[in-house]
Amino acid sequence: MDNEIQLISDGDGLAVIGNATDVEGFLVSEGLSSKDLGLQRLKSGFGTGAAVAQAGSDIAANSGRWVKLTQESAQRVKKFGLMESKTPGVSHAMVGKPGSIKSWLQIEKGAGSFLTNPALLAGAAGIMAQLAMQQSMAEITDYLATIDEKVDDVLRAQKDTALARMIGVGLVIEETMTIREKRGRVDEIMWSKVQTAPTTIAETQAYALRQLDALAEKMERKTDIGDLATTARAAESIVREWLAVLARCFQLQDAIAVLELDRVLDASPDELDGHRRGLKAARQDRLELISRSTERLVARMDAAAGTANAKVLLNPSKSPAVVQSSNHVATGVHDFHGRLGIESGRRSSEARRWVDAAAEVRDKALETGSKGVDAAVCLGNETLDRAGSVTDKLSSKIAERARRWWQDEEKHNEQG
Repeated sequence: MDNEIQLISDGDGLAVIGNATDVEGFLVSEGLSSKDLGLQRLKSGFGTGAAVAQAGSDIAANSGRWVKLTQESAQRVKKFGLMESKTPGVSHAMVGKPGSIKSWLQIEKGAGSFLTNPALLAGAAGIMAQLAMQQSMAEITDYLATIDEKVDDVLRAQKDTALARMIGVGLVIEETMTIREKRGRVDEIMWSKVQTAPTTIAETQAYALRQLDALAEKMERKTDIGDLATTARAAESIVREWLAVLARCFQLQDAIAVLELDRVLDASPDELDGHRRGLKAARQDRLELISRSTERLVARMDAAAGTANAKVLLNPSKSPAVVQSSNHVATGVHDFHGRLGIESGRRSSEARRWVDAAAEVRDKALETGSKGVDAAVCLGNETLDRAGSVTDKLSSKIAERARRWWQDEEKHNEQG
């Protein structure tokens, strides 16, 4: 069937392979944005021989585009029912368009060259992994620009040797990536320049994580609202700086992984798929390590906000400041997670305003007071009644005494 297109997915991205016109038509019809897959780079990894010549012909005859899979784009391609391939973690499908660009259908029989050639399929998956990491690197660059943090300045301010070396390591990696773009491969000389870089990057990452852990422990020890406010305020800039360092570490680790895959493709293409899966697992481990540390920090900041809210009436200025700083830190961590692809969810704590707390106390006082007033009114009425009764009795006694006095006075006059 004409207009056949091959779809390959590794969970992070989608490769669309086929005739250039058909590939473009498919992407337009599905509303998917893409970038060049770079299939031509696979030619250098298959040596010589008849089978390799066929693979090279297949590569030359096809065009490839790569689509980053988001929740939205993943839903759009889900209808094509991609099936698991013999390459672990990679699914695929064949689709064709019977006369209408808007009516792409899965082809049940027959398979394209990439789907029947394990080496090509593994090679395509390797390139897709590289593109996904390069996309992540670009997003981290945008992140660092957004928070306006000069990572090199942060690194220079530190006395730790590993942190100081990060500047030089970053320059060497960026230089090697530039050469790679020009040459289309990573040879032994290029790889020798960066092969020790992972150790330095790992040391820097560990140092940054320790700084965040130390800050979390410091927040946990504080109970006085004044101390909490001071520590939380300082945490805003401290956390932002160390998140920037972690982002840079992750960016450079992805760059090293891109170079590794090119080196393996050039030197040991049969090991490419296994190396790709190993790098993916290691990357996930790093994400989980970073997630645990940053989530622990956010939990401590949330606990501080809770303490501040509970004491807001006696600390009308410092308690809201603690909550505000906690929210700033949590928002920064959430944004950082998003850039690295870490799923997290956290609602900002609402500072309990002093007037709200005071109003609550006032309302309780009024409620208690109203009951007291009612009781007082009842008591007052009863007192007045009693007072009236006492007055009547007193008046009677006075009148009786006056009557007796007049009687005694009359008797005295008569006797006189």
